[in-house]
Amino acid sequence: MLKKFTTFWKAQEQIDFLKKSLKEIETYTGENYLIDSPIHRIFHDENEQKLWVKKAENTELKNFLDKKFDHLNVVKNDFLTGKVNQSARLNVKGFFNGVMSFLEGNGHLIKEKLNYSEINISDSIYKDFHFKNILFCEGMGVKENPYFSDIAVIPNKGHHIRVKLSELLPQDITIKKKHFLFPLESELHFYGGTYDREQLHHDIDDSAVEQLQRGLSEFYPHNFEIKEVHFGFRPTVKDRRPIIGHHPEYKNFFVFNGLGARGILNGCYFSKALFDYIENDLPLPEEISLERFNNKDAV
Repeated sequence: MLKKFTTFWKAQEQIDFLKKSLKEIETYTGENYLIDSPIHRIFHDENEQKLWVKKAENTELKNFLDKKFDHLNVVKNDFLTGKVNQSARLNVKGFFNGVMSFLEGNGHLIKEKLNYSEINISDSIYKDFHFKNILFCEGMGVKENPYFSDIAVIPNKGHHIRVKLSELLPQDITIKKKHFLFPLESELHFYGGTYDREQLHHDIDDSAVEQLQRGLSEFYPHNFEIKEVHFGFRPTVKDRRPIIGHHPEYKNFFVFNGLGARGILNGCYFSKALFDYIENDLPLPEEISLERFNNKDAV
């Protein structure tokens, strides 16, 4: 939405369902994980301002692109910023800690790495457990999975840095120019992330760190110190749709993958489609079904 001022597939439905789901989760864990911190997009020039205003008239975008421009202190924004309505952040660390603690406390979670060789397919047994279904949600780890290693996910490496700013942002917002900047705990700020389909080794790329350093310096004209560098691999798909379905031979083996750069929204929204597919025998939408790749022209 922020690069070309266009929306994404089922945007409003995904946002509404995420908020609804987080409200339900709050009743279990007692915590709210949604951070009301709107995104402010820094405009490069007047042409971007005009394009934003034009796009804001679009039916699909009018509920997202705020027509009122804002000036932010501390950062360079000579052409002002546009606010993305309905935007927010998820406290990812708090979310996983809270949900996993809830599940573990109620006897629904065992923390250990799955050993594929110990799956007894014919008897539906794993170690001491009898299972009805197995659902593999592994991101790029799926390439090590003997049952789904051939699904059409493409790794996209992303780096982000955690920095200490010499001049703090005036409010809890998310700033977007080339990348995203927003506050974390312990007076650190997140800035990232990069996209790279070529350098796929499991080491930090100095060029990516330099790119982030330059990008932050473009609009943050103060000193900052890089405290941490992190990277990961997004499981992306050519048609930008998740990959969901069952194994062609083992019908109770399911895969949930290809969530790309919008894993929080995609994961929440399409998990309901997978649940209905498994438990209520409802068909998966063709756009997300693993079976769409049976047609070679689909990708």
